[in-house]
Amino acid sequence: MPDTAPAAADTGAAPAPALDRTPGDRGSTLDPNRWKALVFIALAQLMVVLDGTIVNIALPTAQQDLGISDGNRQWVITAYALAFGGLLLFGGRISDLWGRRRTFVTGLIGFAAASALGGAATGEAMMLGARALQGAFGALLAPAALSLLAVMFTDTKERAKAFGIYGAIAGAGGAVGLILGGVLTEYLNWRWTFFVNIPFAIVAAVGAYLVVREPAGGRNRSPLDIPGVVLSTLGLVALVYGFTRAETGGWSDALTVTMFVASVVLLAAFVLVESRVRAPLLPLRVLTERNRGGVYLSLGLAVIAMFGLFLFLTYYLQVVKGYSPVRTGFAFLPMIAGMITGSTQIGARLMTRVPPRLLMGPGFLVAAVGMLLLTRLEIGSSYAGLLLPAQLLLGLGMGTAFMPAMSLATLGVEPRDSGVASAMVNTSQQVGGAIGTALLNTVAASATTAYVTDHLASATSRTQAQLVQLEGMVHGYTSAIWFAVGILTLSAVIAATLVNAGRPGVTKGSGGAAGAGGSDSGEAAGHELQVPVVMH
Repeated sequence: MPDTAPAAADTGAAPAPALDRTPGDRGSTLDPNRWKALVFIALAQLMVVLDGTIVNIALPTAQQDLGISDGNRQWVITAYALAFGGLLLFGGRISDLWGRRRTFVTGLIGFAAASALGGAATGEAMMLGARALQGAFGALLAPAALSLLAVMFTDTKERAKAFGIYGAIAGAGGAVGLILGGVLTEYLNWRWTFFVNIPFAIVAAVGAYLVVREPAGGRNRSPLDIPGVVLSTLGLVALVYGFTRAETGGWSDALTVTMFVASVVLLAAFVLVESRVRAPLLPLRVLTERNRGGVYLSLGLAVIAMFGLFLFLTYYLQVVKGYSPVRTGFAFLPMIAGMITGSTQIGARLMTRVPPRLLMGPGFLVAAVGMLLLTRLEIGSSYAGLLLPAQLLLGLGMGTAFMPAMSLATLGVEPRDSGVASAMVNTSQQVGGAIGTALLNTVAASATTAYVTDHLASATSRTQAQLVQLEGMVHGYTSAIWFAVGILTLSAVIAATLVNAGRPGVTKGSGGAAGAGGSDSGEAAGHELQVPVVMH
């Protein structure tokens, strides 16, 4: 596959922006194909994000058809999460090494092939292998997609619009997956939850190959940090599996504890190695810069709350309210609408006018208010009176916060580090999702068990006993949702205190961002993607 074109003469297009120039050098020209490229990048991102939830609704039918045991059915979800979360940093580094377009297209082709394998699965092993391959190619694809946006959209206002669209898709993709999964499962076949990825991937790959042009000089050709790859992959896999295991085996289970201990040891060793090697897999300057650190932490915590909510609302609507898979999927539309509005109308319009923390902090708080409404959930709760306004608030808040978070996570990063910086955004989301599903589900299960134990003895008929079971289930959900409210509030506090970047396009005297201090040890001062920021 041809490498990225270094100059306009190779493509017939205007020169791509030279992102390794200083902010004051305005001699570079914006890529004329950047908006076309955004369409294909957004399509690929939608495919990856929705694949995290689209299989959930189809899983009961697939399990029956393939003869997957109850004990192993979780691996259909876990295999994807482990491969995706464990290999993201490696995928980000490969993006910086190979080139973003090449990695992006390779990831899309591999994801399509893995999806075809999953759709054609004839047994348990074939299904689990396909899911692991989907996760592995997703780990190549996702960091490349975000880093392409980071280096192609350098104008302040255009960057706000582009990341608004990307943030809306990243936030709403999970809910879209539930809708699509319900429609495909009910009207076609569970296999189409895999086959549907193939046209997505083909269109995105062909489009990206034809229109994406990377800036010259953005590759990181340093030797691959093999010890860093091994330690980070094993450490993240152990962490994700530890939380997944806790959901089924309990927090005191020997294997659960072993996984957590192993993850701490491996990730600590990874940090030590990265601080000493000449060409680290994850340069610590990417992680320790105050704003990016605040984004990774607040975003990861917010995803913990949201992933648990998707699970609870899905079960509430189907089991308690008796909704069909399709109706359940469409019941999430208000959240999607809120996220799109928050990202493209609120976040994108205000991003160039106010500092990111004034969007992220209030955004997470609005989402927390929406989550707070759901603590009033009961068996007979009205969809229009409770679920709809709660979802709108959740969507508006998360969409408004996601947009500047996605942009700030890659702002000020040297082009050669943009892939791994993008990978950290995805890593915080994947790890947050694994933690959220395990942690909140464990809280809910414990609260449900306690409620049923206390109230079941008073049931005098089978109907009353069934009612107690449903009440216990809803009580468990609301108990876990209280935790989610606290987590979103903590995300808001972290975003408001750690994230101190100023309004994009504002410079501090003559020194600009360079004089503000605290950005990659001064290294990013000459690589601000032409969007200088102020540190207050």
